[in-house]
Amino acid sequence: MRTRVKDFIEISDYTSLDRLITTLTALRDSLPDGADPELKMRGDDVFGRRLAISYFRELTAREAELHDKYRGVDSADAEMDAALEQLAGVEYKRKAA
Repeated sequence: MRTRVKDFIEISDYTSLDRLITTLTALRDSLPDGADPELKMRGDDVFGRRLAISYFRELTAREAELHDKYRGVDSADAEMDAALEQLAGVEYKRKAA
């Protein structure tokens, strides 16, 4: 199973273009085959700018275990919603005091 991972690279205001190209090339070469990397610029003048690089990679054994463990949570929520919907249709009669 694969997941998309995001890495953030801080860029100073005065980074040379050659250094940036070298860094991005080294990063691209270190990615696994089929990673399908994407690059986005994020940030602003106040908080600084970042390059956000996202790519696909295989889940680790622990990540896969947690994914399988919590994958059923959505179906449990759907079952609970269905039960609450059924209860909403039940007429309730109060006992006279």
